[in-house]
Amino acid sequence: MLYTALWYFPVLMVVSGVVTVLWDFRYPHRLLALVRPKSGRLAGEAGQAADVEHRQKVPETQITTPHQHNEDSVQLRRINTTNEQNAILPTNSTSAPASPPATPPPTSSEPSTSPLSIRLSLILLSIFVLTLLTLMLLRGLLHPLPRLLSILANLFLAGTIIFGGGPVVIPLLREYTVAPEYVSARDFLLGLAIIQAFPGPNFNFAVYLGSLAALSAQKPSAAGAILGFIGIFLPGLVVQTGFIGVWQKIRKKRVTGSALRGVHAGAVGLVFTAVYRLWQIGFLEEGKETGTPLGGDAWWVVVTATSFVGGRWFGVSAPVAILLGGVMGMIWYGVTTA
Repeated sequence: MLYTALWYFPVLMVVSGVVTVLWDFRYPHRLLALVRPKSGRLAGEAGQAADVEHRQKVPETQITTPHQHNEDSVQLRRINTTNEQNAILPTNSTSAPASPPATPPPTSSEPSTSPLSIRLSLILLSIFVLTLLTLMLLRGLLHPLPRLLSILANLFLAGTIIFGGGPVVIPLLREYTVAPEYVSARDFLLGLAIIQAFPGPNFNFAVYLGSLAALSAQKPSAAGAILGFIGIFLPGLVVQTGFIGVWQKIRKKRVTGSALRGVHAGAVGLVFTAVYRLWQIGFLEEGKETGTPLGGDAWWVVVTATSFVGGRWFGVSAPVAILLGGVMGMIWYGVTTA
């Protein structure tokens, strides 16, 4: 599917940002104004001609322009205000000393500085791009790819192209670990349930997968966990740090805000897509190791709905919801195997 294609996430984010910028700057509206029906323009021109003809028939002395009307209204209000003040204020000639004008607070004329210069930012981003290209080149040329290098390359790639946060990366991690048979589908879902029950970002799941992927090739699990951690976290840290210098220059531009709103909306859509993909492979049964949809059994629909309602309206925390789901799973197992 497109979800696992390398170009899908970057292209989707760019398209989301560009579409939002075009809409916010009203380019579609201008295009529609150019191609609107001629009948509307003809009606407008006819109305303007009728208004001009009416003005020609009325004597100039009876025509009051909006500017003249506004001046008359302002002058009348000034006269009324002066009369009211003379009636209310005392008539003594002693006036209070005028208070000195308030001085505005001093403003700093120093421009905001960035902890990184643009040159250093571009150097960091260039190193990141070269590292990514090198790993992709090794990933495509070496067959078979050494397991530890494969763990680093796959998770580095996942950490680079992912947008939308932790839930979005889960299906991509499954594609890079379960599909090449580094990790079984059962261990993947069990680890996902454990990770969801504990605090912290879903990216920590990559450490668990890296450890299992190394063990399946008789490699040290600690090495796989460290490479998984580096691969999934390093791209975001480097890109964010390298982008600081450029961000100071573009963050106040209107086009930047519009583009980021579009990227955010696209990322939210990816979160819903990730949840749906997990729903489609969330249930493991004998003979179907890759997983089956949770909607195939009404019991799991009840478990999912109960978890959602409890978390949304009754304040049930994620660990409690995971434990309750496990209890309901054991109830289902006891009933179906009795």
